[in-house]
Amino acid sequence: MKPLVLLLLLLSLAGCATPETRLRTGLNNAGLSKAMSACMAERMVDRLSLLQLRRLSALGSLKDGQIADLSLAQFLRKVRALKDPEILTVSTSSAALCALR
Repeated sequence: MKPLVLLLLLLSLAGCATPETRLRTGLNNAGLSKAMSACMAERMVDRLSLLQLRRLSALGSLKDGQIADLSLAQFLRKVRALKDPEILTVSTSSAALCALR
């Protein structure tokens, strides 16, 4: 009974993560700096659908073991590979605005 309660508690906590938090984590896992990930996620979360945000968050699994931060050009190359013009447009404009901060 205790393991079941613990599992339910963990699942409920996992569901509390907001789309912005998940996207920020995914961008950071993809290799963007924490500051850039936070800035971009804040802008992008209101402009993209949940499905598009999930696709972007999944880019973190494509990191290829890189240790250094990903350049914006490298990140946008990965985004372009998603073949979604809206994701590319929002990502590009967010990256540009956040780079100027």
